[in-house]
Amino acid sequence: MQIRTDLALEQKEMHRDLPKGISSEEVKVGDALITKITVKNEQGAKALGKPIGIYTTIEVPPFSDNLRDDELIKTVADELYTLLPKKGDVLVVGLGNRNITPDALGPKAAEGILATRHISDEIRRVAGIEDIRTVSVIAPGVLGQTGIEVFNLLRGIVDEIKPTCVIAIDALASRYLKRLGCTVQMCDSGIEPGAGVGNARHEISEKTLGVKVIAVGVPTVTDAATLVYDLTGKNFDGAKPDGRQMIITPREVDLLITRAAGLIADAVNKALHPTTEQNIITELLA
Repeated sequence: MQIRTDLALEQKEMHRDLPKGISSEEVKVGDALITKITVKNEQGAKALGKPIGIYTTIEVPPFSDNLRDDELIKTVADELYTLLPKKGDVLVVGLGNRNITPDALGPKAAEGILATRHISDEIRRVAGIEDIRTVSVIAPGVLGQTGIEVFNLLRGIVDEIKPTCVIAIDALASRYLKRLGCTVQMCDSGIEPGAGVGNARHEISEKTLGVKVIAVGVPTVTDAATLVYDLTGKNFDGAKPDGRQMIITPREVDLLITRAAGLIADAVNKALHPTTEQNIITELLA
């Protein structure tokens, strides 16, 4: 059967030996286990089922069990910083449907991202924030709400404001319950919105938008067929096709989304404005 997962780490775990064209390294930082997988060529991309790029997975204690963790925020921010262009404007996009809790990570995270594109040079000088990066933030909703593909909206915005990079934040799917709400994945190969819930839309990547796209996400769901297979080792044939359509999420998903969105927002702000104190970012967000 086809195992549904958005995590490169889980795709790698399906192979007994590391496929050619792929490298992987692990490091422990505090409570976080960081796995960096690099897909080097088309051979590796075909074996892993992921485009060429760098995929960083950070496994941490459950978000629902922890309040703000400055060390974890720094860890996520540091990994994101390594993927970012060091200069140029950035567009941050919160993907997903804010009215469906497991899919609300992107829009909720966008609420905590500091937008600075509207701040004039004079105000930056007076406020002592000359080094702050130019950032735009949107949460465009989904096709069913707007009637417009997110990709089409982004393409128009990118053509107009010409950022050097897009950061796309979205909820993901995992094959394991143990990784829901306690894993962050980021990559520089873009994203297919809705893929985690079997509703993939137009690819958002450097190939389609013409600018670098960094995807950041947290797995919040798994599907019933994948879960049954992992628990029993047997295909969920008896419930097809309905089983493939059933989505499972933790019962504390409201808390999970709130805290995961806060973590992602804080980490993105820190990665984009590494020399700006947190209290200044907080004041500007108010």
